[in-house]
Amino acid sequence: MKLLEYEAKGVLAKYGIPTPKGGLAKNKAEACEIAQTLRPPLVVKAQVPVAGRGKAGGILFADSVREAEKAAEKLFSMQIRGIPVRSVWIEEKVNAQKELYFGMTVDRLNKTYVIIGSTEGGMEIEEVAEKTPEKVLRFSIDPLHGFRSYHARQIAKRMGYTGSKLSMLANIFHNLYRAGVDYDAELIEMNPLAETFEGNFVAVDARIIVDDNALFRHPEYKDRPLEGEFSPQEVEAAKNDLAYVKLDGEIGVIGNGAGLVMATLDAIYLYGGKPANFLDVGGGAPSEKIAAALRIVLSDPNVKALFINILGGITRCDEVAKGILQAKDKLGIEKPMVIRLVGTNEEEGKRILAEAGVQVLDSMEDAARQVVEIVKRM
Repeated sequence: MKLLEYEAKGVLAKYGIPTPKGGLAKNKAEACEIAQTLRPPLVVKAQVPVAGRGKAGGILFADSVREAEKAAEKLFSMQIRGIPVRSVWIEEKVNAQKELYFGMTVDRLNKTYVIIGSTEGGMEIEEVAEKTPEKVLRFSIDPLHGFRSYHARQIAKRMGYTGSKLSMLANIFHNLYRAGVDYDAELIEMNPLAETFEGNFVAVDARIIVDDNALFRHPEYKDRPLEGEFSPQEVEAAKNDLAYVKLDGEIGVIGNGAGLVMATLDAIYLYGGKPANFLDVGGGAPSEKIAAALRIVLSDPNVKALFINILGGITRCDEVAKGILQAKDKLGIEKPMVIRLVGTNEEEGKRILAEAGVQVLDSMEDAARQVVEIVKRM
């Protein structure tokens, strides 16, 4: 679950990390009221769960209450990467002498958390790592001992700080780690973490992604509304317990098992195509879930053809076939479908589809090649 900026800053503030004074507005009138309580210049930020808001025009600056009101009005009329702006965060602008990056994420290869820091804040950390890798500091956390205060001091020192600034920075670093662990964060970062001319440090922007599998430990997010914060496909997928990620291609993909779906995406790329999404129906999906997956994928107007790739284990191929036909009848699907179906009750599944005039392939490679050729001919 991606927390919005104002939610992430609320978490940081709870752990004693300084953030700019600000408030959340859900309409132009509220924006005006909040701006009147703050000291200009101000920053007006669209609250959407995507990175790169600034490049998309989602962060505006204002020198007065009137300008902040106009900025909010403009943002409320926008969509950023397909997500409408439902709220804005208005805060006092921080004059930064220097911008830092500091964050923590999961190192899946080494099965632990990793701390990442840089003196080049304000940019995407991937871009910094690519252009100036020597400016990116990494520290793998021993899960038995954790990230201690002296570790934080070592990183602050490697960033070039001494004295009272080193102590302040180390305290912020250690508190961010505590927040990340307590909130089961897959990612928690401050970018930028601004060093002010007065010698203080302020988290100007914050991002937290909470592990969905740990949400039972965070009941405060249980009833968090999805509408308006995620794409329609993501909202519908969450309601149907489906794993869905929007991509920018033309071939809709449905599979069972994250590994199989990833392999399907690779196969499509191998033969020169571009997948429109990642959708994993999981294991043992009944026909209703398959039908829901088809409905979600087809709701994307960019999808020109479908590739359904099922390797039946606990997922029964006959249930998949029934779900495909169920969706085909209800939705009146006219877009071409390429289906690869092998595994449990494979013959029955193939028979059901064959009687409906739907072709089924055995090879994932052949199916990927065929769906790419179909799209190229369109």
